[in-house]
Amino acid sequence: MSTRAKAISAINQMKPAKTTIPYKEENSINKFGENVFSMSVMKKRLPNDIYKSLKKTVENYSILDASVAGVVANAMKDWAISKGASHYAHVFFPLTGATAEKHDSFLVPDLSGNAIAEFSGKTLIQGEPDASSFPSGGIRQTFEARGYTAWDVTSPAYVMESPNGATLCIPTAFLSWTGEALDKKTPILRSMQALNAQAQRILRLFGDNSGKIVSATCGAEQEYFLIDKHFISLRPDIQAAGRSLFGAPSPKGQQFDDHYFGAITDRVLAFMFEVELELYRLGIPVKTRHNEVAPGQFEVAPVFETANLATDHQQLVMVTLKKIAKKHGMECLLHEKPFAGINGSGKHCNYSFGNASQGNLLDPGATPHENAQFLVFCAAIIRGVHKYAKVLRAVVASAGNDHRLGANEAPPAIISIFLGEQLADVFEQIKNGGATCSKECGVMQIGVDALPDLPKDAGDRNRTSPFAFTGNRFEFRAVGADQSVSGPLVAMNTIFAESIDYIATELENATAGDPSKLNAAVQDVMKKIIDEHGTIIFNGDNYTKEWHEEAARRGLPNLKTTPEALPVLIEDDVLELFSKYNVLSKKEMHSRYEIYLEQYNKKIDVEAKTVVEMAKTIIYPAAVRYQTDLADSCLKMKELGVDCDDSVLKETAGLILELKAAIKTLEALIAHESDDAMAEAKTYCEKTLPAMLNIRAITDKLEGVVADDLWPLPTYQEMLFTR
Repeated sequence: MSTRAKAISAINQMKPAKTTIPYKEENSINKFGENVFSMSVMKKRLPNDIYKSLKKTVENYSILDASVAGVVANAMKDWAISKGASHYAHVFFPLTGATAEKHDSFLVPDLSGNAIAEFSGKTLIQGEPDASSFPSGGIRQTFEARGYTAWDVTSPAYVMESPNGATLCIPTAFLSWTGEALDKKTPILRSMQALNAQAQRILRLFGDNSGKIVSATCGAEQEYFLIDKHFISLRPDIQAAGRSLFGAPSPKGQQFDDHYFGAITDRVLAFMFEVELELYRLGIPVKTRHNEVAPGQFEVAPVFETANLATDHQQLVMVTLKKIAKKHGMECLLHEKPFAGINGSGKHCNYSFGNASQGNLLDPGATPHENAQFLVFCAAIIRGVHKYAKVLRAVVASAGNDHRLGANEAPPAIISIFLGEQLADVFEQIKNGGATCSKECGVMQIGVDALPDLPKDAGDRNRTSPFAFTGNRFEFRAVGADQSVSGPLVAMNTIFAESIDYIATELENATAGDPSKLNAAVQDVMKKIIDEHGTIIFNGDNYTKEWHEEAARRGLPNLKTTPEALPVLIEDDVLELFSKYNVLSKKEMHSRYEIYLEQYNKKIDVEAKTVVEMAKTIIYPAAVRYQTDLADSCLKMKELGVDCDDSVLKETAGLILELKAAIKTLEALIAHESDDAMAEAKTYCEKTLPAMLNIRAITDKLEGVVADDLWPLPTYQEMLFTR
């Protein structure tokens, strides 16, 4: 029996893991936040004055009183130990995009040979992991090792459990000894400050002087694939690159649309239940689970949280998906395009902002044309997306996302805004002199007496748009499945802060402190914005050839690949934008450009080397064995005087020769080196990737020719449909 057959046999004998969750006795929702050092826990464990001081910092982003840290640290330690924790870890998110953590024990030996548990305020506030091995884009040299983690009090600490113990995890920012941000968290916090500062100016103009912090919010939908571990062990490409570099299409893919929202199998549902429980306990408000479009693809989605917390939680979601999948004998794939020919995976970033006094500032209400404050903030987004469309494209650029953007499950690389019928009509009225009405929502009559009429939204949704208004938020659909939402959120916060700054300045100058002039000033500035930036609005089908042609006529950028998109990060106006609002200095922006370019090059280099290795040591030998079998068979038949159809032999032999030549071409490209990272990236994009695809085309043909019992790699059909 072949290894493939053994893997399938083992999978067919598997049963869903039996749950240890007493769901009949206790609802898992009751477990929500039980492993989080939340405000409610702090209220119980901290002196009242300390709690109030900390609460003020969390709610108002005011300066942390360092004197409270010692009391908080001691309470946090006692709480964590009561949860079984023996160690603590400052958790941070370096520019690798992964989660990093350095564990230390609470144990401190005393002079009598015993030990005590100790955790000081100084230790809570600041840690010192080695920064030399994390990417810094030239900010730090290898021999310059010192880096600092700084406690982020706005993101609660939590206990992470494992089969052999528990660890107190403390969310932190990560900075170099010279003060530059080396992480994903610090820019988020800075950008939220920038957005709040500018939004307060608009709110004051409309009479809200409460000073309640305006926070960006995010709800990030996470798509992923689940593949049985037996198959993964036979696929070096998925192990090394996170995606299949070989594989002929399955006769059945997603053409029947029968997997989307289909009934969830027991094995996958058992996995989902355990993921949700783990996330609930960590205070992550996941709400939705379902089958996605492609076979083997699924989605989990939370409700809205503040941008900083949503970013931290999104990292935890990815870690948890992978961890729990292994417990259920599966591998969770977060690559944007793990399988060719079917839908890839994104991370739709639902974005809004609001404050405690007014709620969601992007909620239009029943009559948007009368909601001037909403229209001002919406106009700021229209202007920001149009002015900095290239930035939004650049912050989702990666080797993996290049395979997905523009395909029929993801928006194109052309950034545009979908407003929907109702809002588009309101802004068209503004353009023509003033909005006087809003299209009504209406009622949908189903035509079945037993079913009630349903309230109908004022406009449809557009799943092809990269930046779509969906009722009370904008959905940025271009984010890749394995990307941190930090980059997109930092970009959106900053470009919208700049636009709100522009509008606030226009309104302040026009009104000169006279509230009676506000309505006319709002009409003037919104008309100006729609006249200058309305070309970014497109409510049609973003997949069509006609839209690409129309977008070009409108002057909208179409940066199709990462090497085209990343240089945007270091254009003068972009550097000025991020430095003006103290989000990222020019030095920090250059470092990110260098890091992301290097990551692109390294990822494709690994993929190319994996293609060569697998083609030479796995696929080529299998094809030669089949060729030998065919040749022996034909020779014996001729010796017996029987006519032999040697067409398959000739086809196989021809493909083998093509494969050898294609491997040689790719090996030569891999050997190419350049000191210029961008030149290297263009070579990878324009030459290496096509050479890899050429080898794949040949091997996929061989997969359709070589005898099934000789083919060594699990097929698409097996991986996607065997559960």
